[in-house]
Amino acid sequence: MMPAWHPHADVWVLVVALAGTYVYALRRVGPGHVSPGDPPATRGQKVAFGFGVVTLLVAADWPIHDLGERSLFTAHMLQHLLMTLVAPPLLLLGTPGWMLRWLLRPRWVLVVVRALSKPLVALVLFNLVIAVIHWPAFVTLYLHQPLVHLATHAALVGTALLMWMPVLSPIVEIERLPYPLQMLYLFAQSIVPTVPASFLTFGSEPLYRVYEELPRIWGISALTDQRVAGLAMKILGGFILWGVITVLFFRWARQEEEGVDELGWREVEEAVNPKELSRR
Repeated sequence: MMPAWHPHADVWVLVVALAGTYVYALRRVGPGHVSPGDPPATRGQKVAFGFGVVTLLVAADWPIHDLGERSLFTAHMLQHLLMTLVAPPLLLLGTPGWMLRWLLRPRWVLVVVRALSKPLVALVLFNLVIAVIHWPAFVTLYLHQPLVHLATHAALVGTALLMWMPVLSPIVEIERLPYPLQMLYLFAQSIVPTVPASFLTFGSEPLYRVYEELPRIWGISALTDQRVAGLAMKILGGFILWGVITVLFFRWARQEEEGVDELGWREVEEAVNPKELSRR
């Protein structure tokens, strides 16, 4: 039976705080970081950030949260895919460069984030978190300890933001990779989850005993649930990543076809917003 609807207060508080901070920054902080007459953020950025916030709400609230915690590992997997491959890129696309610099104050915070956003470091860190949180003993702990549950979601979203930085960073201090390397980077990310996904999909018995003990809904056995979750991890996750790779490929091809060298981030920012660069 589908869990009865009820809001998760902690989730709503965090989502409202995130959206509120964004609106506050646009209205109170942004005007001082852009040239007179320029908007602190484009309409596209606002829409992207809004969808990112909504994605987090959908992933962490009813019904996905309740199904993942009380019955279906597939819902648990879908929740994590939304938190790592959908919400973070949308949030980064919606964050203007000046806002990220404002959020990364003081200087040492920027230094740490820049170090952790290095492609190899970010890739290893993100996938290490993925491996740990899918360890059977950790899944049991995750389901029974609310604080571990919250910390896990924070670690997922945080490391996912770092993982997406080499592709979607909005500031020059954290450089994006060139298009070919961006595609190679995301290709590597699409391959790494194949190992845990294979264990889930082709296992002959449930890996997560805790889900065997939870009430089953819609007649789905724990083993079938696990196999569907493994397929979602590989196929749905791969679909998202390959979708981004496809977009990057066409952008790169268009750039090469036009024969125009891509301007560096600093030149772009100087052309668009010299006021912001003059502060640094």
